[in-house]
Amino acid sequence: MARGGGPGGFDVNALMKQAQEMQNQMLQAQEKLKDETVEASAGGGMVKVVMGGDMTLRQITIDPEAIDPEEAEMLAEMVQAAVNEGLRAAQELASSTMGGITGGMGGGPGGLGALGG
Repeated sequence: MARGGGPGGFDVNALMKQAQEMQNQMLQAQEKLKDETVEASAGGGMVKVVMGGDMTLRQITIDPEAIDPEEAEMLAEMVQAAVNEGLRAAQELASSTMGGITGGMGGGPGGLGALGG
């Protein structure tokens, strides 16, 4: 058996080292994502949200003109739409950040990045 004891010369130790390096890079990227933000809006800008790259809702801004007791359901729908758009943008940011590390192996939230944390 060659280097690392794997069949056909497969080096298990090198693979483990590479996996550890990838995990360290992913942890660093996840920490960086905590500092990144994306913005989204709905209702022509009446409702705006700021989402963190770590999928946290950081801020909601509602234009006072959107606050009409007769239209509470519409305001709720705008908030929901803005938050969902913000989540989509934050997921896209995380995928682009993590994708460079994993080479497309699913390193975004819930992917291989979940292995170590």
